[in-house]
Amino acid sequence: MPTITAIQGDITRQDVDAIVNAANNAMRGGGGVDGAIHRAGGPAILRDCIERFPDGLATGDAGWTTAGKLPAQWVIHTVGPNYNAGERDRALLESCYRRSLEVGDELGARTVAFPLISSGVYGWPQHDAIAAAIETLSTADVDVEQAVLVAFSSEAYDAVCAQLDSAR
Repeated sequence: MPTITAIQGDITRQDVDAIVNAANNAMRGGGGVDGAIHRAGGPAILRDCIERFPDGLATGDAGWTTAGKLPAQWVIHTVGPNYNAGERDRALLESCYRRSLEVGDELGARTVAFPLISSGVYGWPQHDAIAAAIETLSTADVDVEQAVLVAFSSEAYDAVCAQLDSAR
C-alpha cells in the first residue's frame, strides 16, 4: 500500500516518477488537467497517445506514455467517468485509481502524483471524489511507495487534508 500525501500545486511540476492524467476517451488531449499536461509536456505525449491508443481508452482504464518535457518519467492516462453526462458508477472512478497504480507498478514507479479524477469539468462531487481516491489508494496492493494527491486550489487541498486526517 502506498503512503498517501497531499499537496497544493500544479501536477505538471511534480518531481515524481509518474503523473496521472485525467484524460478523455479519445486520448488526444483536451481541457483541464489533460490540456495542461499536454501543453507542458509537449507534442511527444500526443504522438505517444496516438501510437499507443489508436482507438482511445475505456472509462476506468489506464495506460502510459512518455512524459515529454515534464519532470516525471511517465504520464499514466486514465479516463474518469463523466458525472455530468450520467456516468455515475463509483466503481469506474475507483478503477481509475486502481488501474493507474497497477500501470505504475508495471513501470516500476515508486512515486505517482494524482489529480482529483473526474472532479473538475466531469462534475463528480468533490467530497466523494476525494473519498474514492483515498479509499482506493489506501487499500491497493502495489509496490508504488507514495501516492501524491495534487490539489490545484487551496479549497480542494484543505478538503483532501481533512479527509486524509479523518481516514488515519
